[in-house]
Amino acid sequence: MSTTKGATQSGSQGDQARAWSFYRTPEVRSFANWIGNAMSGALLYAGRATGGTEIERVPDDHPAAQIVAEIAGGPQGQAQLLREYGRHLAVAGEGWTVIQPSENRAPDWHVVSVLEMNRKGTNMVATINGEPVPIPATEPGESTPELAPIAIRVWDPSPEIYMNADSPVLGALTELEELRLLSAAVRAVTLSRLTGRGVLVVPKGTRFPTTGVQGDAEDDLIDVFLQVAETAIREPDSAAATVPIILEVPAEMVGSIQRLTFESDFDELAIKLREENIRRFATAADIPAEFLLGLGDVNHWGVWGLTQEAVRLGIEPRLQIVAHAYSRYWLQPLLESQGVADAAEFVVGADTSPLRVRTNRSQTALEVFDRGAISGRALRRETGFDESDAPTPEETAKRGREETPSGGTETLPVDETTTDPDTLPASATPPPPSAGLVAAADGLIWAALSAAGEKLRRTPACPRSQRAQAREVQSAELHTLLRVEAVQVEQWRLLDGAWSRIPEVAGRYGMDPECLTTSLDTYCRELIAAGVVHSYDVVPAAISTCTGVAA
Repeated sequence: MSTTKGATQSGSQGDQARAWSFYRTPEVRSFANWIGNAMSGALLYAGRATGGTEIERVPDDHPAAQIVAEIAGGPQGQAQLLREYGRHLAVAGEGWTVIQPSENRAPDWHVVSVLEMNRKGTNMVATINGEPVPIPATEPGESTPELAPIAIRVWDPSPEIYMNADSPVLGALTELEELRLLSAAVRAVTLSRLTGRGVLVVPKGTRFPTTGVQGDAEDDLIDVFLQVAETAIREPDSAAATVPIILEVPAEMVGSIQRLTFESDFDELAIKLREENIRRFATAADIPAEFLLGLGDVNHWGVWGLTQEAVRLGIEPRLQIVAHAYSRYWLQPLLESQGVADAAEFVVGADTSPLRVRTNRSQTALEVFDRGAISGRALRRETGFDESDAPTPEETAKRGREETPSGGTETLPVDETTTDPDTLPASATPPPPSAGLVAAADGLIWAALSAAGEKLRRTPACPRSQRAQAREVQSAELHTLLRVEAVQVEQWRLLDGAWSRIPEVAGRYGMDPECLTTSLDTYCRELIAAGVVHSYDVVPAAISTCTGVAA
């Protein structure tokens, strides 16, 4: 299995150390943790590359699926692993996975930073829990020594030098250094305002306040100022930080007392420059700047749109980096060692659908499922369940029995076979729609959704801040980006005029135009309200109620 030699350490460790030095600044920490927390919501799975952009999931009993399921000990460990990688890739652009095998239990998985990986001769040494862990180097095709730790480098390659890492923080080191200096300047200004209120010029003979220790003796001016300054620093909310020192002077000397300050125009400029620098870093980060600068002026639908953009630009690319490394340096070598054919075709995939599900789609998914427009798999996904919750064939057969009014089940005195009898009347089972009818209906649906999308761009559902993003989406799929309530489809007349050609199409295939119009209109309304993409595969189900209705 390829480990340290197969993935050489980055040559930009100095810059990465500087990048990590900025992690404790609020802006960088907030950015890195946002990326990490979002990545932790994704799900790893095993798939097979089919030659295109799609990855076909493999069955749960396939060796690839079993290997991926055991990564980091299971789903909880994988969530923590992805969270750690989110922070590492956001800051230094690089992290390492160290896997420590064990004879009696599952291996331990650790994510360590590039600062915790050091080269010693031809080997690497990782620092884990404060202890050095030597990792022998291997070349691709070499076998790893028994129970030896394995290290996998995961990095975002720099377009300048492939083996070097890249990240938003590495690209903003100069701006972050300026931000640190400006923050120090603002802090110095703040402390100076607390402790250095300027110089008070007083006439000779002015009497200063006395303390109980000194009795009636006059306090020294320096001692008084130092005592007040120490109190102001130790207790910023005390009176010493805001109340001036009280002096006792003869009345004729009041006009002779002057206060000199050392404030400069840079004090206010430093604050403005710091704000501008924060904005520059927010712009350099590869997520919408609103997540770092605040979402005060964005409504909840705008937040949803920004989140989708952040997932597309900031989360999915980093998940693909982790998935690619685990595919090449973990999954495929293990499959090869098990003798699995075409091991190089199997990959680790990352499912981001949990990050995209709208919280109010469950009820809509139930309604669309009842119409036959989505599958049981899609229904389980949208309502928060997974495939392990799918009913068994026995449970499905049991639920097919007739329900009594009281809610119980009653076994009917008939044959319970699930196959259709040979004598089933033709009227009981509508004939399947022809391929030509399905194609024609698909064209009508797509045209209707495209027209609805064009109208949707001019509605309140598409605020000015989202119009640029909306222009990048196909009109027929715009409803998946913008939230539309069921009543708004009618309110905004999104489907008006969409079915003008149905009489012609229905006549061509001997169908009832009214039934076809109702079926397609209902299907499109439910798609728009649910935010679901139209699929050609569900067209037969959407028009099945009309195939047995003559014109």
